[in-house]
Amino acid sequence: MAIDLTALRAHFPSLDTGLAFFDGPGGTQTPRPVADAIAATLTGPLSNRGTVSPSELNAERAVADFRAAYADLLHVPANGIVHGRSATQLTYDFSRHLAKDWKPGDEIVLSRLDHDANVRPWIQAAERAGVRVRWIEIDAETTELDLDSYERALTPATRLVAVTAASNVLGTKPPVRLIADRAHEAGALVYVDGVHYAAHHLVDVPALGADLFVCSPYKFLGPHCGVLAAAPEFLETVRPDKLVPSPDTVPERFEFGTMPYEILAGATAAVGFLAELDPGTGTSRRERLTHSLDSVHEHELMLRARLQEGLEALGDAVTLRSKAPDRTPTLLMTVEGRDAREAQAHLAARGVVAPAGSFYAYEPFTALKLEDPALRAGLAPYNTADDVDRFLDGLAAFL
Repeated sequence: MAIDLTALRAHFPSLDTGLAFFDGPGGTQTPRPVADAIAATLTGPLSNRGTVSPSELNAERAVADFRAAYADLLHVPANGIVHGRSATQLTYDFSRHLAKDWKPGDEIVLSRLDHDANVRPWIQAAERAGVRVRWIEIDAETTELDLDSYERALTPATRLVAVTAASNVLGTKPPVRLIADRAHEAGALVYVDGVHYAAHHLVDVPALGADLFVCSPYKFLGPHCGVLAAAPEFLETVRPDKLVPSPDTVPERFEFGTMPYEILAGATAAVGFLAELDPGTGTSRRERLTHSLDSVHEHELMLRARLQEGLEALGDAVTLRSKAPDRTPTLLMTVEGRDAREAQAHLAARGVVAPAGSFYAYEPFTALKLEDPALRAGLAPYNTADDVDRFLDGLAAFL
């Protein structure tokens, strides 16, 4: 299994700039086939969905193709795929939908490891419903979730557990299936933020034990939007507020207003692009995705090891904050006695894009007393060993 990096990188016009991008956790670069799909759909003919004119049929096809692609990527039925403007928007929407059935005395469990998009919507919904919030804490030594605290937080009153599949700052991948199984034993739903996870692993929503799973195509080479996946029979039980004439079928009942057909086409093209990175002998798109994303994972792990070894060689001047044994190729670090924004600017002047900040990870930064800002290096499929060496050389020159 191997990715042809030269062929892969040729599809990305932004790489012709000579920049080395380490900002994948905030959003990857976009290959031309994705942009071409957006342009072709937008220039049409295109109109609102229908079954009569070619422009209506093009809109219908964009929606159907999108649901089919993300059904393959996430391993759920096509009518379990919901489009949203972003993962944050989808989580806010579903926090309101689900909280309709909450009552005082109920409880929810949240994680200190999570991006604020999987924290604040639930806290605010809980406040409105008079529901108690309990927490899964972080082990400061390992940057993993403290599962003992989870056992203490989980009670017969728990209605929902919200947890990330991978931290967007530390890379930590908690044992989602274990967490989900315990939640289900208590009679609670499980909402999984897979935004960072889906950028580095093939997702199997049922295998994770997630009742609802959300991700963002722009984290894995697609356009800016969000996708929620769930079993259609579960979605049938959820009743959102909606306009009277709008569809009441699943999943359309959760998609408000006219769909952005061109964005759907781009998101579909991103899945197709991923499937062909190293498809092996797979005949179905799911099989090709499995082989390709296994190769992506292998490539990114190799680069992560190279990056981590280089950072360790810099000595005490750089402190690596990502410690969990099981994590994505995302490394958070601080520079002794220096502002990480200065490091960001220094690297940018050398053509290396690596952001500094807290990255909406309010709870992890607070719980672990991390310095804000910190420097984050996140790898993507198009990164090379030369990119890693440029990052390390630039950081060494900054120290």
